Amino acid sequence: MKLIASLKIWIVIYPSINLFHYIFGEQLSILPLYIRTFLLTITLVPWMVFVGLPLADNILRLLQRKSNRNR
Repeated sequence: MKLIASLKIWIVIYPSINLFHYIFGEQLSILPLYIRTFLLTITLVPWMVFVGLPLADNILRLLQRKSNRNR
């Protein structure tokens, strides 16, 4: 279970971090690292908790239902 949970977290956080850096990287590059890290975490932690992981859970649940129906 922990392995699946960590994979779900990784599947959501990796693209989110990349997208965040793609969109805001240039503007944030002038800030010190500790402020960039703070802004990244204050944005992405709520995204993960309230949107990203519930969405991943729903998608995986739908895929699981479809695979159970095909058996």
